[in-house]
Amino acid sequence: MPRELITMACTACKSRNYVSTRNKKQGSEKLELRKFCPKCGKHVEHKETK
Repeated sequence: MPRELITMACTACKSRNYVSTRNKKQGSEKLELRKFCPKCGKHVEHKETK
């Protein structure tokens, strides 16, 4: 399978809010996206976790 599941965690409160997929073969750096955190109640950077 060329894609893997990743979990996105809020950088502010560390809660794991989102699950996404990414290509294993392209890029080994961790994914960072600005998404809404329901616990914080605002848009915050979310980083890839395992």
